[in-house]
Amino acid sequence: MLNTARAMRGMVTSPHHLASEAGLRVLREGGTAVEATVAMAACLAVVYPHMTSIGGDGFWLVSRAGAPPVAIDACGAAAEAATEALYAARGLSAIPWRGPLAANTVAGTVAGWGEALRLSAEYGGRLSMSRLVEDAVFYAEHGFPVTAGHEAIVIEKLDQLADAPGFADVHLVDGRAPETASVMRTPALARTLRRIGAKGADEFYSGELAREIAADLARIGSPVAAIDLARHRASRRAPLSVGVRGARLFNFPPPTQGLSSLMILALFDRLGVTQADGFDHVHGLVEATKQAFLVRDAHVGDPGSMTRAPERFLDSATLDALAAKIDRRKALPWPQPASAGDTVWLGAIDAQGIAASFIQSIYFEFGSGCVLRDTGIVWQNRGASFSFGPGGNPARRLAPGRKPFHTLNPALALFGDGRTMVYGTMGGEGQPQTQAAVFSRYAMFGQDLQTAITAPRWLIGKTWGDESVTLKLEQRFPPSLYEALRAAGHDVELTAPYTSVMGHAGAVVRRRDGLFEGASDPRSDGAAMGF
Repeated sequence: MLNTARAMRGMVTSPHHLASEAGLRVLREGGTAVEATVAMAACLAVVYPHMTSIGGDGFWLVSRAGAPPVAIDACGAAAEAATEALYAARGLSAIPWRGPLAANTVAGTVAGWGEALRLSAEYGGRLSMSRLVEDAVFYAEHGFPVTAGHEAIVIEKLDQLADAPGFADVHLVDGRAPETASVMRTPALARTLRRIGAKGADEFYSGELAREIAADLARIGSPVAAIDLARHRASRRAPLSVGVRGARLFNFPPPTQGLSSLMILALFDRLGVTQADGFDHVHGLVEATKQAFLVRDAHVGDPGSMTRAPERFLDSATLDALAAKIDRRKALPWPQPASAGDTVWLGAIDAQGIAASFIQSIYFEFGSGCVLRDTGIVWQNRGASFSFGPGGNPARRLAPGRKPFHTLNPALALFGDGRTMVYGTMGGEGQPQTQAAVFSRYAMFGQDLQTAITAPRWLIGKTWGDESVTLKLEQRFPPSLYEALRAAGHDVELTAPYTSVMGHAGAVVRRRDGLFEGASDPRSDGAAMGF
């Protein structure tokens, strides 16, 4: 079983050990936590292709002592040609989940790397982009070992992905999934990453590489064009924030569900629960989740189209009123509409106290399934979350230039005793719930950081790789808990222990005395590493 990693000069964590090693190398060379995180993100885009890609979006939270945390929005918008009329002309009443018409938004994450590195330079960062993509280029060019999860996802989703343009050429071997421990190479992606390293993030959006990407997208029939790439900019924003006992929590504003993550913990804090992993803990967080998700689904979407400011849901009066709706003994009837999602979270804190919490996504496993021929990029399907026509949440209706709703949300906490914590997970609807489980166990109930991540988890709703909306619990809780939850009206479904359905969580903490602690999820292929 994993133990909490501890060190004195810096710490990284990610869901793949090769990416964590890439980040640690950067810290050892004197790089900042931001630079280490870019190195890990690039590496994950190669060695974890079912989970992330440079053809997706990203969101950052970065903090340093004496300055307020900064959010970096690297979410791409819907293409100019991505209109309801485009889909109606093809007889579609919804956006397909896979294929070229699902690849309808700009991939924003590389621009986010660039903006994060500009921020890092303001903090003393000095490493070049070419250095930071070095490990990623090596593994794409020389090969990386296929994980069991990678093979399993290709097998499970092959019927959805096999016909997507370019997928079979790059991600299948003789029409089949690559085998666990076989060596996989993606030379076109290696060339693309090397060019980004040499010319910077802007090359993805306005350079010769951008022209090749646009040609690839046009070839497969995606609505995204060169003009859409050229218009994209990553931007710095103020994060959302709320206080709980002993700490101030930060998360990302819309179009992400970061509001939900903050609301869940703020509502739970009001319940006064005193013990981890019993009925009051699990039931309380599940019911807080329901209240937060009702707000999320009614209001959160494209920030320019929302009718209520997200900060209004974090004021004390609103939170008090919502907490009062939680029945401490009985479950609120569920489900509500659920959101899928697939991503990677990674984080780092360096010796200067710079902390980075970053999440990068292609939405579904392998995104749209489309792999661009000349550049090797897997393009996301995040825009499939847009809706058509009147009704529902107007901020999620498809329109050119709008940002799609994201389940992504990186988390950061600043404690009254001087600790800094970055934490997060992949897992769609499960992201805010896993964040709440990990943070409450560690910060409210005093569990060891690794224990808080390893312990059995739960989620209500749909998550990565799963369609059902029951209350799922891993089969490592006492049977009495399942019975108590059923008696309270929860539709309980038991899952296998250590299932990836519960996400791939991670966390890094820096204490005031300079000690670093890191943890990685045994459900992933990751590692927390320090020095």
